[in-house]
Amino acid sequence: MKILAPSPAAISEAVEALKQGALVAFPTETVYGLGASAVDANALKRLYAAKGRPAEHPVIVHLSDTDQLSEWVSHIPPAAMRLAQSLWPGPMTLILPRSVRAQDAVTGGQNSVGVRIPNHPVALELLKSFGDGVAAPSANKFGQLSPTNATDVASEFRDELAIVLDGGPCDVGIESTIIDFSQEQPRILRPGMILPEQIELIAGIKLQAGLWASSKTESTRVPGGLPSHYAPNTPLEIVSGEKLEESVRSRLESGKRVCVLSFRQPERSAVWVAASNTANVYARQLYSNLRKLDQQRADVILVEAVPTGSDWDGISDRLRRAASKIANPKDGQHDK
Repeated sequence: MKILAPSPAAISEAVEALKQGALVAFPTETVYGLGASAVDANALKRLYAAKGRPAEHPVIVHLSDTDQLSEWVSHIPPAAMRLAQSLWPGPMTLILPRSVRAQDAVTGGQNSVGVRIPNHPVALELLKSFGDGVAAPSANKFGQLSPTNATDVASEFRDELAIVLDGGPCDVGIESTIIDFSQEQPRILRPGMILPEQIELIAGIKLQAGLWASSKTESTRVPGGLPSHYAPNTPLEIVSGEKLEESVRSRLESGKRVCVLSFRQPERSAVWVAASNTANVYARQLYSNLRKLDQQRADVILVEAVPTGSDWDGISDRLRRAASKIANPKDGQHDK
């Protein structure tokens, strides 16, 4: 594995690796992606094997320009095109009816395909130079925390990857908002930092809301849609602000090793990370904060519940899936 700083030579080397069927990790504004040519069946098999990802779990095709959409989708509703023209490049994925070019290995055998244009200069240069779709789930083992810097990617993989393009820390920090246009009524299947009110205003539509809470029964499978997901190895529990001090104290008094992610400053002898009370900053730092706490090898990570509201929905979704590993240990291998 090579970790390369962005440069024309590094981009050219990464493009050649993709063309040869190798895997290349690259930065996006959300998290780092693990890229493979979306038209190379052997490369896609290599991608799934490297992540330990179930074959029926779809991946997102990353493009450099909306002109490429017609190659991957059979139909683009006007509302979806309005979103694409307004919010791409950006942290939004559209689920659209697939074209014949979209392989089952990309779509999970469904009649729809997820596509997006990431808002990161390194990603865009790579995709433009490659000239075709790149299938890119998050660059981590299936079910684990998504990486937001190149060091995190390197810690997950060894010889499975040819190149990691180091584009620095990701700006958004959690995965893209996924909007489904493959059904009769558009709906959000995974919340992110592009909010429902933005989508409705730009697209001129009314979304069917709240479906991410019951994604286990969804007819459209999407990345990050399984109940347990984005989880550290250490068990994680979400605790209300009112009960946080009591929860920390009781664990410490029983001899447990405790880590805390909270909006407040530490008051007890636990490993403690003080989180931002601004949603955008909290999201940007979420996975790196959880990785720091996970490395402490504690008995439990206690996370103070985040506020309600659409700007916190994506964060709440990731925390809920991370915490569900405790209640649903068999689901702990699920990933983006």
